[in-house]
Amino acid sequence: MGRGRVQLKRIENKINRQVTFSKRKAGLLKKAHEISVLCDAEVALILFSHKGKLFEYATDSSMEKILERYERYSYVGRQQIALSETEFSQENWTLEYYRLKSKVELLQRNNSHYMGEDLDSLSVKELQNLEQQIDTALKHIRSRKNQLMYDSISALQRKERAIQEQNALLAKQIKEKEKSVAMAQQAEWEHQQQQHHGYSALSFLFPTPPHPSLNIGLASFEGNQ
Repeated sequence: MGRGRVQLKRIENKINRQVTFSKRKAGLLKKAHEISVLCDAEVALILFSHKGKLFEYATDSSMEKILERYERYSYVGRQQIALSETEFSQENWTLEYYRLKSKVELLQRNNSHYMGEDLDSLSVKELQNLEQQIDTALKHIRSRKNQLMYDSISALQRKERAIQEQNALLAKQIKEKEKSVAMAQQAEWEHQQQQHHGYSALSFLFPTPPHPSLNIGLASFEGNQ
C-alpha cells in the first residue's frame, strides 16, 4: 500500500518539532544550493527558528545584492501594477461615460415619443409599438387609479361606520344622563312634596295666632261702636 497524504499541522511535541525543524532546514538549504548551481540562479534564503535564531543562504553575489535587486524589481512591479490599474480605471470610466450618455439619450428620445413629439423618424411598425406601449401604460395607470379610489372609498366607509358607532354610544350616554337627571328631579320633587305635606299637617294641628296689630285694630273698631 502507498503512503497516505500527511496532514500539515503544527507538531505539538517540542522535541519532535525541534528535530523536524533541523531536518527540514538542512534539506531546504541543500535544495537552495542545488538550484543555484544547477540553474545558475541567484538564490537568497532567510529562515528564523521559533526561538528567533537566524539561518540564511545566498549565492556568490551575497545577500545584500540580492535583496537590493529584489527591492528594485518589487518597486518597478508595484509601479507597473499601479499604472495598469490607473489606465484600466480611466478606460472603465470612459466606457461607463459613453454607456450612460447613450442611455440618457435613449430615455430622452423615448420621453419625446411618449409626449407625441419627434415622431417623423419612426416607421409604421415603430409607431404601432409605441401605441401599444402607451395603451399598456394607460391600462396600468387606470388600474392603479381605480385601486386607489377603491381604497379611499373603503377607508371613508370604515370611518363612517366608526363615526356612527361613536354617535350611537354618545346618544346612549346622553339618554342615560337624561334618565339620571329625571330620576334626580323626581326624587327632589317627591322630597319637596313630603316637606309640604308635613308643614300642612303642623298648621292644622297648631293654627297660627293672629298678628298683634290685627288684634289692636279689631279692638278699636269694637270700642267705637
